[in-house]
Amino acid sequence: MSDGDDAADSSGADEEPTAESLEERLTAVEEELDAAETEADLDEVEATIDDIESDLERADLPEPDEDDDDAEDPRADLESKVDALRDALEEARGPYGEDVVAEIDEAKSTIEDTRWTEQGEGEVAEAVATFTDDAAETLDGSFSADGADTDSLVAALDSVAEAVTGAGFDADDDAEEIAALLEATDALSTGLEEAQEWDDLLVNEQLEALGFYDCLGHYKDFPPEWSAVKEWEKQGNVEMVLLALDKLGDSGFMEEHCLEAITRMGDPGAFDEMHARAQKRGKPAIKALGKMGADAEDAVETLVDYVDADSDPALQKVTFKALGEIGSEEATQALADKLAMDNDNVRPHAARALGLVGDTRAVKPLTDALTDDEHDKVRAAAAWALRQIGTETALEAAAGAADDTAFVVQHEAERAAETLASSDTDAEAPTA
Repeated sequence: MSDGDDAADSSGADEEPTAESLEERLTAVEEELDAAETEADLDEVEATIDDIESDLERADLPEPDEDDDDAEDPRADLESKVDALRDALEEARGPYGEDVVAEIDEAKSTIEDTRWTEQGEGEVAEAVATFTDDAAETLDGSFSADGADTDSLVAALDSVAEAVTGAGFDADDDAEEIAALLEATDALSTGLEEAQEWDDLLVNEQLEALGFYDCLGHYKDFPPEWSAVKEWEKQGNVEMVLLALDKLGDSGFMEEHCLEAITRMGDPGAFDEMHARAQKRGKPAIKALGKMGADAEDAVETLVDYVDADSDPALQKVTFKALGEIGSEEATQALADKLAMDNDNVRPHAARALGLVGDTRAVKPLTDALTDDEHDKVRAAAAWALRQIGTETALEAAAGAADDTAFVVQHEAERAAETLASSDTDAEAPTA
């Protein structure tokens, strides 16, 4: 810094700062920043900027006219120039050894967080090997990875980072070494960017890599994905059907067939995915949960929330059936309450669900429905449900509807009576 500049700074500190004097000082410090060659030079520039900023804060500068949108604001203009100088100063500093370590850490995160293809894994290992070789030349050490797996590659990068930190590089004295290491990290980043990621593959390529088409042999019907789903269903491999749902679910055609296959399989291995879809009111998923029976009991709380969805009868119907098939008595009261709902097309489904659950607490409300409901289908469903519960009280209630005006109800009553008679005969039969 020149004596003339020192004089300008000292005079600026003694005299009342003006917009003009501050502008002149900012111009001068900008020239100093351009001429700075060392970190010490940059430290002096930073100190000068700090002084100027302090003087700017205490300066009595004219305020802009609030009514004039085009009026100049000297303080805002000067503050903007100070901010720009600070940004330029930070850009001029370094690079430092810490910058190398930061780049290495970013590369480690990329390696750990990215799903690579088999080809990509080899390319990543090659990029790391090139980097550790280059780093060894600068740091005079050996950093080769013990293997090509992620842990080994990350460990090798850690050893380089530790060596850089331990070297205690000086931004001025070791500028060449730092530049060489940063060049090596740039090459490493480029290598990782060019390595093949799993997401780079097309969907059919991902499915091929995961063995989805292996069940088809050399011949594939059209579309082969549907053929593969049907074959995996035959083999009872729900994981492959879920894979197809995940990768091909954007196609309504494939989504429908995958969900139908999962429903037919009734495999609890699909519970998590079906439950997630059921939580979004997905009717096919709710149907699939029902086919899992007691294995889907963890979904009962979710499904019971839909029992009162009177504005969506289709949702209620599939939910009632699923709850019945799961068979949890936690759903009994909610289902029994729907025997009194207005929609006579939904009430029969509530009755049948109660029969599937088999909770004896449902005998009373089902008997009431059998006696009082004006719709044949509801009474028939109530009688059927009582037969499924199968206790003597339930069967007697169903058998008592033998004189009902509807044939379907009479039929259920007759079957209940037959079951009771059979039970009485078995009870009277002498034991050996």
